Amino acid sequence: MEAKDKLIERFKHFYKDLKHIPLPHIGDIYDDNVIFKDPVQEVRSVEQLHAYLSDSCMDVHSGCFEYLDQLVTENSAYIKWNMHFKHPKLGNKTLTVRGISQIQFNERIYYHEDVYDLGQMLYEHVPLLGCVVKGLKTRLTVK
Repeated sequence: MEAKDKLIERFKHFYKDLKHIPLPHIGDIYDDNVIFKDPVQEVRSVEQLHAYLSDSCMDVHSGCFEYLDQLVTENSAYIKWNMHFKHPKLGNKTLTVRGISQIQFNERIYYHEDVYDLGQMLYEHVPLLGCVVKGLKTRLTVK
């Protein structure tokens, strides 16, 4: 197995269980000067990413990634996934959000961007606001 394939597998394993992300090993896959972006936050160091992940996952009751597909080139990868999670502020049911991660790497990952629908993840589950967001999506749907 090539080094890039091992890195991709370590990356996927790192995020496998959102409640128990192995944060002490974050430096094994991420470069010290990593740039991480998602619809909520942008951070520019492994220390900031550690803090962001620690805060983000603290209140999650459970969560995991289901990896659906991936395209890996010499120094980048695109990984399609479903994230299944339960959060006490969003009700007691398991929610699923589809997304994709773009990563760029040498020996470790120096760029990571997650793209997903923040409305599907968050806004649709907030009382009143959820009705508005779902209504807007319905109105915008081409029939």
